[in-house]
Amino acid sequence: MGSVHPYKTKEGKRYLVRFKKPDGSQGNKRGFLTKFDAEEFLATVTVSISSSQFIDPVDGKITIDELGTTWLQDQAAVLKPSSYHPLQSVWRVHVQPRWGRVQIGAVRYSDVRSWVTTLAGKRGATTVIRAYGILSSILDIAVRDRRIPENPARGIRLPKKRAKRRVYLTHTQVDLLAGQSLHPEVIYFLAYTGLRWGEATGLRVRDVDISRGRVQVQENAVMVNGTIHTGTPKSHVTRSVPYPEFIEPMLHAKMIGKSHSDLLLGDGASHMLLPNSQDGWFAGAVRRAGAIDPTFPHVTPHDLRHTAASLAISAGANVKAVQRMLGHASAAMTLDTYADLFDDDLDLVAHALSRARDARTVTLHESPRTSPSDPHATGPYIPPGIAPGSYNPAR
Repeated sequence: MGSVHPYKTKEGKRYLVRFKKPDGSQGNKRGFLTKFDAEEFLATVTVSISSSQFIDPVDGKITIDELGTTWLQDQAAVLKPSSYHPLQSVWRVHVQPRWGRVQIGAVRYSDVRSWVTTLAGKRGATTVIRAYGILSSILDIAVRDRRIPENPARGIRLPKKRAKRRVYLTHTQVDLLAGQSLHPEVIYFLAYTGLRWGEATGLRVRDVDISRGRVQVQENAVMVNGTIHTGTPKSHVTRSVPYPEFIEPMLHAKMIGKSHSDLLLGDGASHMLLPNSQDGWFAGAVRRAGAIDPTFPHVTPHDLRHTAASLAISAGANVKAVQRMLGHASAAMTLDTYADLFDDDLDLVAHALSRARDARTVTLHESPRTSPSDPHATGPYIPPGIAPGSYNPAR
């Protein structure tokens, strides 16, 4: 399978190991200080080849940049532009400058950990997690390609993302915001349907079912790098979303003079753009509402989605209905996202348990049954030989 050969250098005697690779080509590694070290390496190579675990050191010389370019192309083929753009940006700004020229076989756990720590001191948790995820995914590919034996980036602790505080408007606050807005119908529509901005602005006249009071969410319009990209909704799942009756006249007004294929909101031809967060029409409405009511919170268009969830839950909607309305993947996701809105349910649980205990106590004081089928008694069945006051069927 191989052989060990001595050779001379300026620093002294060294040993060269030659071996045959699984593909039949010749492999070699030089620079061993002792014959024992060389033979030990040869033995390791022989075992790895015979067990189909051999990894050619030459394959580990490919750079992160080479594999990263291919990885990005793969992501572009399966991700929506809105999801792909952040990955491409983080790769270009944070991953490629540090790791692009590094050979995958030269990546060390300690180096990756140091990089993550340094990056965490400058950037938010989302950026750090995304950058680490890119590097780690590239190295995962190298492992599957048998270029390196294991991923040196795995096992590093990452910073925790802090959930942003959600703002929920009341019915009165929604009225106030809509009254100060140039587009009150948009305010009401977002606050009472829970649609994302791209989903609402992607609706077409044909998606509105007036007879059922529903809109069919089938398209999502998202701006990426100044260009509107349209595609399927998040998770690629269409859904039917109800709207309250008072919104119907507003929708009728937006449909006048438009064909079935025209966009519902805006002029019908161009997608309505997300207003600027500083000086757009939405921010202006928030400022005017705050001038009228000093307690009015600072909100964004996306906060109206949270408002819709809050108003629906407070109106008695169950978790499954809210999940379907918002387009969450599962009811568990809805509960995790809006757990704070279900605090009252904990009180209901306590009250229900109290009522159940009270009912059991009353039952125990009713006349006991002498047999399981005794029709003349109302209490629980008590086995023979057991004193009525000492038997608890709930135990």
